[in-house]
Amino acid sequence: MTELAPIIQLGNPILRQKAVEIENIQDEHIQQLIDDLIATVAQANGVGIASPQVAESYRLFIVASRPNARYPHAPEMEPTAMINPQIISHSTEVVKGWEGCLSVPGIRGLVPRYQKIKIEYTDRNGNLQKQELTDFVARIFQHEYDHLEGKVFLDRVESTYDLLTEAEYQKQIIGIAGER
Repeated sequence: MTELAPIIQLGNPILRQKAVEIENIQDEHIQQLIDDLIATVAQANGVGIASPQVAESYRLFIVASRPNARYPHAPEMEPTAMINPQIISHSTEVVKGWEGCLSVPGIRGLVPRYQKIKIEYTDRNGNLQKQELTDFVARIFQHEYDHLEGKVFLDRVESTYDLLTEAEYQKQIIGIAGER
């Protein structure tokens, strides 16, 4: 049965560990973890989630871009499990964009990321996939990939002036006035 997994927060040492490779993709625990991550990211209004964020230190994350309250302009895509992912190459162009994190609630940061990346990963059926990702979906991949390396988006912000609270982000960037 699919369950919502509790999301750990900044300060939990698992978020700072390098995640381990998955050897047996068909393992029942791994397949259940994929289902739980997909349910959890949807419930939390996220566009991606990495298994270390639910205290499971495996090289696995979900990319699940879709418009929601946290990311109203996100493109729509089917939630995709990416196992043992790698960045094969990237553009020289770096673009700053706003990011938040389910493990760092209440804060947004303006984070530099590669605009275009070539990636490979194994899907949940054990097939090797190769893709080129651009813009927002490339940003999600890089953000989630950082979790597998023990990094969070705050590590990539160039200045504390590039940080906002979630409320100010919603007001200034998204243009949603808060309730008074």
